Amino acid sequence: MFAPLVRRDQREKGAFYLRGLLLAGRRKSMQPMAERLGIDHQQLQQFMTSSTWPVGDVRARLAWRAVRVVRPQVWVVDDTGFPKDGTASPGVARQYSGTLGKVGNCQIGVSVHAASDTASCPLSWRLFLPTAWDTPKAAARRRACRIPDGERHRPKWELALEMLDELDGHGLRPAALVADTGYGANADFRHGLEDRGLAYVLQAKGEMTAHAEGCEPHQPAYGGLGPRPLPRYRTRPLSLRGHVLAAGRHHGRTLTWRKGSKAAMSSHFVLLHVSLAGRFSIRWMRSGPA
Repeated sequence: MFAPLVRRDQREKGAFYLRGLLLAGRRKSMQPMAERLGIDHQQLQQFMTSSTWPVGDVRARLAWRAVRVVRPQVWVVDDTGFPKDGTASPGVARQYSGTLGKVGNCQIGVSVHAASDTASCPLSWRLFLPTAWDTPKAAARRRACRIPDGERHRPKWELALEMLDELDGHGLRPAALVADTGYGANADFRHGLEDRGLAYVLQAKGEMTAHAEGCEPHQPAYGGLGPRPLPRYRTRPLSLRGHVLAAGRHHGRTLTWRKGSKAAMSSHFVLLHVSLAGRFSIRWMRSGPA
């Protein structure tokens, strides 16, 4: 994992740190890990906080190793909350956490995971900085956390696209990418995936509107003055929930995808072809309870 590091002491400390993460024990901070390893915790502290080493090279090796082991059918874009008690951790703020299931004091990490039916492993990750960390009031906290001046708040979908580009630069691309509605409802994220030629299956909100299959935008004639008019649809779009209800239950199929802890996981799906913002393709839409 740390073979790209030039200095021998960095490789040794990196191996200590990695071993500390893998050993038994719930607490993975420096001192508990050092006690389990039988070394001075300052070695781990110095390696992680002040030693300069190429993070990108290590991440690339980790990503390739994960892909070889997991053999993913899909990549998953998601974000995870890490509950915190104080205000000193970088990026900590009161924000929604899926881990907590509510708004709480936490950090948010955005990740791209390789996933199969039996395993999952992060290929890359980014710390999400809330807008509060861009204000003058956060200057002292930014200095204490050593956050570079160029690192500012960016939306989660933008961090996800950046990671996909980074992984593509390492020669890694997903067979398909999946994400929940936090990403699927974002048109910029969908367009970014399509511009990169990536296949995807994204959750969408039922309130989102779309045009039915066969509807083509009309190009109004140009009158010769001002900017040329953009193409527009002659009919109003319908919500995705409305499209499913209009198709009817007889249009759907009950599918079982795997066996859960209690019973087989199945639901009723309707396959429709709709146009969302002019750039949306075939999707399965679940119309019944999970």
